[in-house]
Amino acid sequence: MGAESSDQPSAKLMSLCPKCGRSPWPFVMILAITAVIAFLTWLILGLSMVEPVQRLGVALVVFLGVGGTLLHYVVGCLKRHCRHGHQSA
Repeated sequence: MGAESSDQPSAKLMSLCPKCGRSPWPFVMILAITAVIAFLTWLILGLSMVEPVQRLGVALVVFLGVGGTLLHYVVGCLKRHCRHGHQSA
């Protein structure tokens, strides 16, 4: 059973403790922060002579980049600071 889960690293990405993964607030905050940063990027690019499609593309890349980075950070913090006493088998 342990060998099966170690063969698939993508399955371990979101394997949080049931008590730690229950709250949606960290993930709502990621979405809110990411949306604000992408919107500000879109607004700032509106001050330059950039095509609307390029503005949207850059804002989308910023949204995905910041969102992925924050998701990676929050999941890592949730795993590291879990104090629910689970034993690793």
